[in-house]
Amino acid sequence: MVAATERFGSTIDPDEVARFDAIARDWWDQQGPMAVLHKFNPVRLAFVRDEACAHFGRDPKRMRALEGLSLVDIGCGGGVLSEPLARLGAAVTGLDPAPTNIAVARAHAGKSGLSIDYREETIEAVVASGRRFDIVLAMEVVEHVADVAAFVAACCAAVKPDGLLVMATINRTLKSYALAIVGAEYVLKWLPKGTHDWEKFVTPDELGAAIEAGGFALGTQTGVVFNPLSGRWATSRDMDVNYMLAASRSG
Repeated sequence: MVAATERFGSTIDPDEVARFDAIARDWWDQQGPMAVLHKFNPVRLAFVRDEACAHFGRDPKRMRALEGLSLVDIGCGGGVLSEPLARLGAAVTGLDPAPTNIAVARAHAGKSGLSIDYREETIEAVVASGRRFDIVLAMEVVEHVADVAAFVAACCAAVKPDGLLVMATINRTLKSYALAIVGAEYVLKWLPKGTHDWEKFVTPDELGAAIEAGGFALGTQTGVVFNPLSGRWATSRDMDVNYMLAASRSG
């Protein structure tokens, strides 16, 4: 236990936690600061469901396609992704270091009649406790941690031997600076100013190398783009800004 704790020290960035804790009450306001996340949510939910069903031999069309699978949603926020995954049948644990996020998530799940194990903990602490999951998610989290390599190592360690790792983040390109920061935060005002730091964005090669260092082989990789005409997000070959990937243990 001690060895595990020493190996996976906390990768939490206190400034990032404080930033999200300050806007936590607005997680479920679909017209508020999290509006863009609510529009983005169907795409990432479908990706997680389809990758999990392909990996575990499930039918993605079943209402409770993830029945019997344990899943941890790292950086769960107010539970925007955790809740629909629970409705798909997964036994969901939601982790977030921001106390207000967890309070909001618990309250909303209670009103929704959902049983989700929300914890004000880090993935490093969970790994040190010995818990492992069929599916480990880190969606839009990597770009907010203090040490990407250490964080990814902890995520990999949290996956059961035959499990699945799914991650989503933002690429570090000039295009992402223009769209994810200047466009989203300053022009369109989709997100509060200062939500992202371009220097903390992670390229697919960097993230892939960290995942492979954890003993995993990369699987599906896809970009996610916004269509201003339809007002919807969709998967794309373009990984210059937002992207998602899945991985499983190599060998």
